[in-house]
Amino acid sequence: MTSFQTRGATLDFDVAGTTGPLVVQLHGLTSSRERDGQLGLNLARALRGHRILRYDARGHGRSTGTFEEADYTWPRLADDLLALLDSVAPGERVHGVGPSMGTGTLLHAAAKDPDRFESLTLVTPPTAWRTRVAQRETYLANAAMIEQEGVAAFVQQGSTAPSPPALADAPETSIAVGQSLLPTVMRGAANTDLPQKKIIAAVEVPTLVLAWSGDRSHPLTTAHQLHATMPRSRIVVARTPYGILAWPGLFAEFITTVGRGDPVA
Repeated sequence: MTSFQTRGATLDFDVAGTTGPLVVQLHGLTSSRERDGQLGLNLARALRGHRILRYDARGHGRSTGTFEEADYTWPRLADDLLALLDSVAPGERVHGVGPSMGTGTLLHAAAKDPDRFESLTLVTPPTAWRTRVAQRETYLANAAMIEQEGVAAFVQQGSTAPSPPALADAPETSIAVGQSLLPTVMRGAANTDLPQKKIIAAVEVPTLVLAWSGDRSHPLTTAHQLHATMPRSRIVVARTPYGILAWPGLFAEFITTVGRGDPVA
């Protein structure tokens, strides 16, 4: 394990492999690279001939955080990502992959520095634009609940929420943010959104969108709007656990065949 300091936080990361193009893999809100692996979302596990950079976002997993809500908005998390890449792989174009919050982080990073990315794989895109309004209220309510009733109440509430069909076989996992920091992280998530569509449309990076059905926090409307907006994208939707099992292979095929000058099939 290695660490990198940026803007008051220490990011914990590791790099697997010693040769080949670099892939950077992100995770979702309240998760970590370890937890995403338990959920079957380590999409780089089928890759060969690449270096894999995985890290825990600030305040998550083994990384430290700050108590500034704005530090957990996606543009600020994108700054963390770009700073980490400048340290680990200065000047390299990389393949980026990440679910939910990771998707938001990648899109803001690509909007700021599109030449940094050879490809993007956007996994389970979160609520955005019109659907983000209701999600904001949910996150603010969750932050207040954690402060008043503790993290156990938050976890209990989440355990009773319906899961998407694609996660029917997923194991039980624990959230990867400490109770003292969790309300701050939630409020940061409440006050962020994807870049405007006109900004996303200008990101001409080959993109694979991997979505699943039946999840109001990660609605198919966002995935389809991203696919319709991004000029070099394709979309694949998982509707069962078998669909998710195919994702590592799809991801490996995508990043090993995509070229910056070639259209995305």
